Amino acid sequence: MFAVIKTGGKQYKVAADNQITVMSLPGEAGERIVFDEVLALFDGATHRVGAPRVTGASVVGEIVEQTRGPKVIAFKKRRRKNSKRKRGHRQDLTIVRVTEILTGAAAEAAHGGESN
Repeated sequence: MFAVIKTGGKQYKVAADNQITVMSLPGEAGERIVFDEVLALFDGATHRVGAPRVTGASVVGEIVEQTRGPKVIAFKKRRRKNSKRKRGHRQDLTIVRVTEILTGAAAEAAHGGESN
């Protein structure tokens, strides 16, 4: 069974025990997080595609680590102007381990008021 979820403006294909790297989410390592924006759900022969979301489905994960991505250098040079600019950037990231994909009543019970 796998699902397609949306978080941080991006879509991710996830299955149980997968680790995904997403844009920074609030929380510490070891905390549980619930993704409610499930766009599609595939289970063997059956599949459900939401319009825009699959109702009653959610993905539960655990935060593994809050980290930062690799440094990206933005260098701009203007020819013959004696002008240049060098600037670096590191994106804040969260590594999440997907623990389970829930549907129906189990998803409503696991929701418990938290969402992302």
